[in-house]
Amino acid sequence: MSAIRPAAVVVLAAGEGTRMKSATPKVLHEICGRSLVGHVLAAAGELEPENLVVVVGHAREQVTGHLGAVAPGVRTAVQDRQKGTGHAVRMALEELGGGPDGTVVVVCGDTPLLTAGTLKQLTATHAADGNAVTVLTAEVPDATGYGRIIRDEATGAVTAIVEHKDATETQRVIREINSGVFAFDGRLLAQALGKVRTNNSQGEEYLTDVLGILREAGHRVGASVAADHREIAGINNRVQLAEARRILNDRLLNEAMLAGVTVVDPATTWVDVTVTFEQDVIVHPGTQLQGATRLAEGCEVGPNSRLKDTRVGAGARVDSTVAEGATVGAEATVGPFAYLRPGTRLGRKGKIGTYVETKNASIGEGTKVPHLSYVGDATIGEYSNIGAASVFVNYDGQEKHHTTVGSHCRTGSDNMFVAPVTIGDGAYTAAGSVITKDVPPGSLAVARGQQRNIEGWVARKRPGSAAAKAAEAASRKPDGEG
Repeated sequence: MSAIRPAAVVVLAAGEGTRMKSATPKVLHEICGRSLVGHVLAAAGELEPENLVVVVGHAREQVTGHLGAVAPGVRTAVQDRQKGTGHAVRMALEELGGGPDGTVVVVCGDTPLLTAGTLKQLTATHAADGNAVTVLTAEVPDATGYGRIIRDEATGAVTAIVEHKDATETQRVIREINSGVFAFDGRLLAQALGKVRTNNSQGEEYLTDVLGILREAGHRVGASVAADHREIAGINNRVQLAEARRILNDRLLNEAMLAGVTVVDPATTWVDVTVTFEQDVIVHPGTQLQGATRLAEGCEVGPNSRLKDTRVGAGARVDSTVAEGATVGAEATVGPFAYLRPGTRLGRKGKIGTYVETKNASIGEGTKVPHLSYVGDATIGEYSNIGAASVFVNYDGQEKHHTTVGSHCRTGSDNMFVAPVTIGDGAYTAAGSVITKDVPPGSLAVARGQQRNIEGWVARKRPGSAAAKAAEAASRKPDGEG
C-alpha cells in the first residue's frame, strides 16, 4: 500500500491541559528540542497535506505565536470554547471553507511520539480499504481506561468504540484501543458533523460519534493498527512528559548508534531531534546535545558536556564543556571545564583549555588558550599562545571593544589586554603586564612596575609572628642552606 496525500491534516491543540499544573499551554511543553505540537506538526508535514490546520483555543496568542515561529504557513482555526473534539474539527473545516474532497486526517497536538510512518500507514489503509473513516488503533498491555475497538469478526470492520466504563466484561478483555487519530473522507466528515448531538454528560460534540453516524448510513469504518502502542500516548501531566522524553530520546540514540555513532551510556545521554552525527563519533556519559549541534566524523564529546547549536569538527575532542553557538575546528581540543559562549570559533588543531571562557572570539589554527583565561570580542591569529590567567578586557562599562592578537605571538601569564588594542605578529608580552597600547610586530611589551624589596619589613611590622621567626631562622643559616 502506498500513502496518499491528504486534502488536510487537522491538529487539535485547543485544550488547557490543567493536569500539567503550568502557566505554559500543554502543547508548548518541550521534549527533545521541540514542543509537543511541534513534534506532531513535523510528523504531519511529512504527509505533504494540501492544508495543515491547527485548532487553537486556550492561550491561543501564545500557541499561535509559537506556530508562526516553528511552522510558518500553517493555518489556524479558533475554538473559543472547548465544546468537544467534534466541535474543534468543525471549526477547522469552517476555516477550510467546508469539507474538502479527499482525505482529512485528524491528530492530537499532545502526541509527540507519533511518527510519519504510522500516519502514512493510516492514510494508505484508508485508501486501500475504501473506508469512510479509518481509526488508528493500538494493542496495549493494559487497556484500562481506554475506549475498546469492537470489530466485525467476518469483515474486520470497526463496529463500535466502547468506553471502558461502558464496556462489558467480555469487551474489557480486548486490548485494541482507540488512539484519537483518524482518517476521514472529507465530504462525509462534514455531513456527519452536522448530525452530532450534545446529549451527553459533558454537553459536548464528540468526534467519535461520527463513526456511528457514518456506519448507520451504510459506510465502512475501518482501522489501522500502530506497530508500537507507545506512539499514540498523549501527554497529560509531567510524569507522562518525562516518560515520553525518555522514549523519544532512546529512539534518537538508537538511530544514531545504528548509523555508526558510539554512545557509551545511553541512559545518561540526551539529544534533540535536530542534532546530527557523522560516523565514528563517540559520545561519553553525562552529555546533552541540543539544538542544531552537529558532530563531525571521529570527534569525541563528553563526559559531562552540554552543547547547543555547536559544530564540532572531525577528530576534535570536547571534554566537560558547556558550549552554545560555537564552532570547534577539526582536531581541536576543548576542556575540561571550559565555557564556549556564542560566537566562539576555534580553528583546526587549536586548544581551549581548563577554566577558559570565550565569547565572540575567533581563535586561529594551532593557537592555544590553555588555562584560567577569558577571551571576549577578540581575533587571535595562527599558532599563538595565550598565557595563563589572561583577560581580554573588552567592556568599558558602556561599550564592547575588540582585541586583535596576531599569529605566532607569545603572551605572558597574568596579562590584561585592555581593548581596543592590537598585538602584532610574532610579538611577545611579559608576564604580569597590563597592555593598553598597540604592540608592533616582533616586539616585547613590558607594562608593569619595578620590583622593590624592603629589607627587614616583616621583623619590624610583624614581630613575633611565624613569618618573622622563619625569616630570623633563615638569616642564621649559611648561604645555600634552607
